[in-house]
Amino acid sequence: MTERVFLKLGGSLITDKSRPYTPRPEVIRQLAEEVREALDARPDLELVIGHGSGSFGHAAAAPYGTRQGVRTPREWRGFAEVAAAAARLNRIVTDLFLEAGAPVLSLQPSASARCRDGELVHLEMAPILAALARGLVPLIYGDVALDEVRGGTIVSTEDLFVYLAPVLSPQRILLATRVAGVLDADGRVIPAISPADLPALRPSLRGTRGTDVTGGMASKVEQMAALVERCPGLTVQIFSGETPGILSSVLLNAGVTAGTRIHR
Repeated sequence: MTERVFLKLGGSLITDKSRPYTPRPEVIRQLAEEVREALDARPDLELVIGHGSGSFGHAAAAPYGTRQGVRTPREWRGFAEVAAAAARLNRIVTDLFLEAGAPVLSLQPSASARCRDGELVHLEMAPILAALARGLVPLIYGDVALDEVRGGTIVSTEDLFVYLAPVLSPQRILLATRVAGVLDADGRVIPAISPADLPALRPSLRGTRGTDVTGGMASKVEQMAALVERCPGLTVQIFSGETPGILSSVLLNAGVTAGTRIHR
């Protein structure tokens, strides 16, 4: 029986977010090899992969405030620069995954994404569904989007997953990051979070290092907790993708205890 899984490769994992426009090709290559190994071992595994824009998109967006809105000629020029920066990183990720034998098909979100005051309300589904039907792995990424209210904005990979999950019904969403999971105020991994835990956890949720125009870890946890409430049976797992072997283990076995699980 097919298991459909969404996998995000965090921007802090695949780039050095302390240095603008700096990829981590050795990490991307390792992740690609682990994805290919998991797909080879599990023919029943169906993946949709997204990646953050890390030090590419975030560095380009910060000077223009692109997430908050795009209205002036200068901001529209910035909008185009953010799109180009995100696409450059996606090209690197795509090439390294294909070199590793992972059958990814890059799909540019900004080609069809439409937002309403920061909320994604439309994304063309036909290319994603066609790719899955043909045994390919759709590869999407944090990107710019036109917005009915703000003019333009940015959609994160989590925004894309939130939009896609009710339609594609994944059993799991995996967020591979550079940290071991969601950390409490003392830097310890929180093993499990339910939506009911959020009020008590909010003061201690840590953000992310480097520039992050889409909100960091706290925003990711809020989004994923809301999503598991909307999608019965969905589990979200946040873990470090930096240690070799963890990603492939989690892909191959839903019971692997790594990082933080978010569930109802």
